[in-house]
This record gives sequence, structure tokens and C-alpha cells, in this order.
Amino acid sequence: MASQDVAGRAESSLATYLNDPKIRGIAYQVLLFVALVFFIYWIVGNTVENLRRANISSGFAFLNGRSGFDISQSLISFSSDSRYSRALLVGLLNTLLVAGVGIVTASIIGFIVGVGRLSRNWLIRKICMVYVEVFRNIPPLLVIFFWYFGVISVLPAPRDSIALGIPLGFETSRGFYGLDYFLSFGSYLNNRGFFLPKTVWGDGAWLIAAAIVVAIAMIWFVARKARQRQEATGQQFPVFWTSVALIIGLPLLAFALAGFPLTLEFPTASTFNLVGGFQVKPEFLALYLALSFYTAAFIAEIVRAGILGVNKGQTEASYALGLRSGQALRLVIIPQAMRIIIPPLTSQYLNLTKNSSLAIAIGYPDLVAIGGTILNQTGQAIEIVAIWMVVYLGLSLATSAFMNWFNAKMALVER
Repeated sequence: MASQDVAGRAESSLATYLNDPKIRGIAYQVLLFVALVFFIYWIVGNTVENLRRANISSGFAFLNGRSGFDISQSLISFSSDSRYSRALLVGLLNTLLVAGVGIVTASIIGFIVGVGRLSRNWLIRKICMVYVEVFRNIPPLLVIFFWYFGVISVLPAPRDSIALGIPLGFETSRGFYGLDYFLSFGSYLNNRGFFLPKTVWGDGAWLIAAAIVVAIAMIWFVARKARQRQEATGQQFPVFWTSVALIIGLPLLAFALAGFPLTLEFPTASTFNLVGGFQVKPEFLALYLALSFYTAAFIAEIVRAGILGVNKGQTEASYALGLRSGQALRLVIIPQAMRIIIPPLTSQYLNLTKNSSLAIAIGYPDLVAIGGTILNQTGQAIEIVAIWMVVYLGLSLATSAFMNWFNAKMALVER
């Protein structure tokens, strides 16, 4: 009888443990972890065995090998004698370049279009609506093809390049009137890209860079003191115009003190092309414009939703205080809307960075395109794919970390 009681209590204890949600949850997690470890072990073992059968050596030693190919656009020095590791670095820098300038441009266009969608002007509102609906419903690869084959490729040949400048006179049937009919910027546009004057810095140019750093530090100090003053007294300080004066005035002063250490190398026409100056490749132009305009359509909708998410009473209170519509939008509505805008904005920045991998379709030498060339030459598919995954994961995590920090800075702080 006693043994039956002991057995009954044991079964009751076991049933209690099995019915405990916490214990059951831990058991499920342990089983899932063990299954995941065995799955990874099987994948790795199968991959190693397949590589051994194909006589392909694994590892990253191939990165020290000679590349044997050239790259059309590089922010650092590169030649066919450079290593594969340097080629991947060139691709990474090109990816960062197009992603960085694309994010800035898409943010500016997106904010303008998003605010324009709420404009009281019927024409502006409809134009912005058509822009958003068109670009939002087209795959990004088609947008890239549109800019590359439909816009840049149909530009004139180099000998008929379009000169960019400002008209200073007017044309009549008797000729031109004005000091000069056309003031050229020394910039030309053709189907081989965008040609700009190249800056050549001389001795003492470091003073200008130092002045820019000092100007940024002073802008941060002025903005902080202005915020403290406004919180204490309610008086505003012209931070924007002060910042503009500092970021322009200090470098100009340093430029003059250094003896104007700058010369411009202008592009000039040759028999078949333009020589000299600085060339922006058509592949970069197409990818940059496509990603910027495509992502800006989504950012515009985020901005519009953020503004509509602010209580209408905030606008009415702003008007009651005597603020004009522009001041109310800039000082009251946008700061509150940013708390709604920033989280989904992060996703769009990540999408733009990852969409830059579509550059392979038009031959822009980004990380994926250069990695694909290395893969074809070496056969190190697993290593190249691993590098792609690690790099894009790192870029995404870094972008998310920065945006989370910025979101925390913009969040409401209770007193």
C-alpha cells in the first residue's frame, strides 16, 4: 500500500512538472537547440565532403592572390596586380558611396514630396501623389534600367556634350545680347557620364579641413546653448542661419589665409572624348538616381503618415499662438512627427543599402559585382557568399544602431 502511495505521488509530481509552462518551455528550447546544432553539423559536414570531392580547397587564403582584372571605378588606387582582398575593399567602398549619397538624396526628396502631398495647392498635391504611386509600384530593377537605358544612354555623344551653365543674355533675330550669352560651369553631360572640374589642392589646404571641423564643433555648441536658452527663457536663437554662416564663413576665411590653395582642372574636348576633370560614370549615375527616386517614394509616404499622426490640435494651437503655417510645420509639427517617422525610416535606409546589390545588372562595380568576378575566377563560392552576408549584415546592424540612437534622442523625455 505504501509503495502504491509513493508511486502515485511520483506520477503526480511528474505530471505537475510536465504541466508547468516554464519547465515545458525550457524543455522545448533545449530540444530545438540540439536539433539546430545537429542540422548545422550536417550542413557543414556535407559541404566539406562536397568540396573534397570537387578538389576545391576551403579557406580565405585566396584573398592574397593576384586579381588580374581592372575596375572601372575605384575610390582608392587599384590595378590588375592588386590582391583580391583589395578588390573587395574597392567594392565595399563603392557600395558605401552609392548607399550614402542615395540615403541623403532620398531623404531630401522624400521629405519634400511627403510634405507636398499635404499641400493646399491642388497641382502640387497631385504631382506628388502621381510621383509616389508611380515609383512605389515599379520594381527597383526596372527603375535602374529606365535611368541607364532610357535616360543616360540616349544622351549625346562626347563630341556633342551638353554644356551646363547659366544664360546671361537673350537671343533675338539680330543676334545675342548680354555680357556673355552663356556662363559655363565647365561641366558637361553625355552618354559617358557627368564631367566636372577637378579640384587640385595645394599647400596649406589642411587649414580648410581644420576650419570645417572647428565650424562643426561650434555649430554643435551653439545649438546646445540655444536649446538651453529656449528652455529657460522661451527665447529663440537663429541657429540655422548661424550654422550656415559658420560652415561657410570659417572655411572661406581659412581659404583666404592659406593663400587660396586651389586650382581647377577643367574637362576639355578631344577627338573622341572629354579629357581632364572629374568623371562620374554613367553606371553610378543610373544606380544613384534610381535608388534615390525609388526609395524617396516610400519615405514620402512615411513622412505624410507621420505628419497626419500628430494631433490636429497642435496645428490649431500653433495658429492660435500667431505662428504662420511654415513656422508651425517646422517648429511644432515636424519635431513631433519625427518620433513617428524615424522607426519606419530605418527600414527604408536598410532597403536602399541592400538594393544597391542590383548594380550588377548595369555593371557598376559594387561589392556583389566584384565578388562575383572573384567567385568565377577562384571558385570559392562559400567564402565569397559568406563575405557578402557578413558585410551586409554589418552595414545593416550599424545603420540600425545609429537610427536607434537617433530615435532615442528624439523620443519624449518625461520630467
